[in-house]
Amino acid sequence: MGLDGQEWTTLEALQASHANLFDPEEPGLTGIRTTPAFAIGQRALLIESPGGNVLWDCIALIDGATRAAIQERGGLKAIAISHPHYYTTMVEWSRALGGVPVYLHAADRQWAMRCDPCLRFWEGERLQLDDGITLIRCGGHFEGGTVLYWRAGAGGRGTLLTGDILQVVPDRRWVSFMYSYPNYIPLGEAAVHRIARAVEPFDFDRIYGAFHAMVVGENGKSAVQRSVQRYLKAIRGS
Repeated sequence: MGLDGQEWTTLEALQASHANLFDPEEPGLTGIRTTPAFAIGQRALLIESPGGNVLWDCIALIDGATRAAIQERGGLKAIAISHPHYYTTMVEWSRALGGVPVYLHAADRQWAMRCDPCLRFWEGERLQLDDGITLIRCGGHFEGGTVLYWRAGAGGRGTLLTGDILQVVPDRRWVSFMYSYPNYIPLGEAAVHRIARAVEPFDFDRIYGAFHAMVVGENGKSAVQRSVQRYLKAIRGS
């Protein structure tokens, strides 16, 4: 959305004017982002796992080059998306990669504008996609807001892929929380506590946020704990 309101395009027009970049993040993890920057500008993250590759979050552009690059890395077993702002062309992504399932939390079912057999609405607080990849419902600015825990990430020390449910901030030592990013409305205290409780049982050293280069490179769990306390102090005015 720009200053003049929403604008619309088609996937075909996007394919003609944009391309996707593949950014190596660490062994087994690749970022995928569109250039020139488009819309919100989030990235997707491709996890290469012995149990089958998983795409975390979604971007609008899917084309032949992107499909080929993913197939070269072993294809996809599943797509999982953090929240409705990143649903975008998820059905086209699924079809391009063999009709793989797209996992969305059932609490956000109302925001899925297209019915398709690829959509899998999961319920509860956690869903294990394979032995080392777990979806965690956190809530936040959507009731079904989800993060992904990748146990093998960060050299086996564990990684969280958070979208903007836990937003990595520019100095990359902290995270923060918002109810509405474009309107600068902070998330309430109860919702922040809920996010903190949801991720507390997991050990993780690294956090990958929604945008390119937004990574807490080490001490990720401590960063979340410190960030929660800083955030709550700020919104309480103390």
